[in-house]
Formats: sequence, structure tokens, C-alpha cells
Amino acid sequence: MLRYTLMRLGVFAGCFLVVWGLVATGIVPRGLGGSNYLWIALLALVISAPLSFVLLRKERDRASEKIVARVDRAKANMDANRTMEDDADDAARAQGASS
Repeated sequence: MLRYTLMRLGVFAGCFLVVWGLVATGIVPRGLGGSNYLWIALLALVISAPLSFVLLRKERDRASEKIVARVDRAKANMDANRTMEDDADDAARAQGASS
């Protein structure tokens, strides 16, 4: 997951530098007043999102498989704990009924 996040950040940083260069050369208009870096960041975000979606598909799939495995493991642990609690409760009830 960390690898995917760093790759997304890298794509964003690359887009930020490209947009910054385009704004500095005047190809893309500047933001209003002091909002130039916010404008550049928003443009970079809009450009990097679909690029990341396409370019990082395999890495995103690997990360999601790891997350699914972790969630399945947590669910199995919760079910095992629930079964142990139910068994202990049933045993306590059976012992209380026989007394």
C-alpha cells in the first residue's frame, strides 16, 4: 500500500512540475492574485488523477488484494472469537441449569 501511495505522489509531483512549467512559460494562465500555487496544485491534481488510474492499475490491484486479504483475516478472527464466546456462554448456561 505504501508503494502505491508513493507512486501516486510521484505522479502528482510530476504533474505539478509540468503544470508549473506551463504556467511559468505563459502557456497556461496564472491564478488570480496570490492563488497561483493553489491553481497549479488543482490543475496537477485534476491531471494526475486519471493518469494514476490508468498508469498504476496493476499496482492498485496488488494493493487491493492485500487489503482484501487483511480484511478477510480480520473477519475470520472475529468469527473465531464470536464462536469462542458463544461456546463459553452455552457452557455457563448449561452449568447454571444443572445446578
